[in-house]
Amino acid sequence: METPSLYVLAFTAGAMLAFVILARAIESFRKPRHASNRARLLQSAGHLLGVFFITAAVVSGCVEGVDWRRDCLWTAAYGATAVLLLSIVGRLGVRVLLHSALPAEIARDNQAAGLVAGAHLAATGILLSSCLVGTDWPTLGVSLVFFVIAQATLALFVVLFRALTAYDDTAEVLRENAAAAVSYAGVTLALALIVGHAADGEFTGWGVSLKAYALALVFALALYPVRQVVVQAIGLRAGLTMRGGRLDAAIGAEGNVAFAALEASAYLATAFLVNHVH
Repeated sequence: METPSLYVLAFTAGAMLAFVILARAIESFRKPRHASNRARLLQSAGHLLGVFFITAAVVSGCVEGVDWRRDCLWTAAYGATAVLLLSIVGRLGVRVLLHSALPAEIARDNQAAGLVAGAHLAATGILLSSCLVGTDWPTLGVSLVFFVIAQATLALFVVLFRALTAYDDTAEVLRENAAAAVSYAGVTLALALIVGHAADGEFTGWGVSLKAYALALVFALALYPVRQVVVQAIGLRAGLTMRGGRLDAAIGAEGNVAFAALEASAYLATAFLVNHVH
C-alpha cells in the first residue's frame, strides 16, 4: 500500500524540526555559536545540510504508513542516532584529517577552515543517510557497522587523493587559502556521494555485501583522471600532467578560487554521473 503523501509530508516536517532542534542543542552544548564568526557559520551550514540529508533518508526508509506509532519509533531511533553520530563522528573526522589546529582556526574566524569543516560534516551526513535506514533493531546494528566502514573509507580516500596534489592542503587551509578549501570540499563531497552509494542497498550477508561495496568503490578512481585530464588539460588548456601542473599552482600558490570551483564542480558532476549509471 502506498503511503499517503500528506502523511509523509507531516512526518517529514515533524522529523526535520525535531532533528534540527536536536542538532542545534548538541552544537550549542559543545560550542556556543557566535553570529559574527563566519567560519563557524560555514561549519554550521554543513551541519545543517547533513541533518537535511539524514531526515530525507530516514523518513523515506522508516515511514511505512501502517502504524504511526511504529513510524515514530523507527524514525526517532534511526534519526536521533544519525544526528548524534553526525555531530560526534563528523567533527572527529575533521580533526583527524586536518589536525587538531582546525577548531582553533575556526574560533579565530578562518573561513577556509570553516568551509572544510562544513563540507566534512555534510559528507558525513551523506554517508549516514545512505547507511542508517531501517525498521528494526538488528538492521540498525548492521547499519552502524556499515557506517563505520564507509566513514573509514571516506577518510582513506580523501587522504590518498589529496596526497596527489603538489601543495599541502592542510597548510593552505590553515593559512586561509579559500581556493584550497573549495577544492578540498569538492572532492570530499564527491567521494562521500560515491562511497555512500556503494554502501547503500539491501544487506544480503557480510561476504556478498562487502564484495559489492568494494566493487562499487572502483568508480572513485575516476575523480583523479577527471581532475588532470578534463579540468586541467581540456578545461584550462594547461597541458596534461600526471601530477601537479597549472591547476595545483593556481590553487596552492595563487589561491585562484575560480579554478578551484571548476575543479570542485567537475568532482561533483562525476560523482552524480557515476551514481546515476551504476
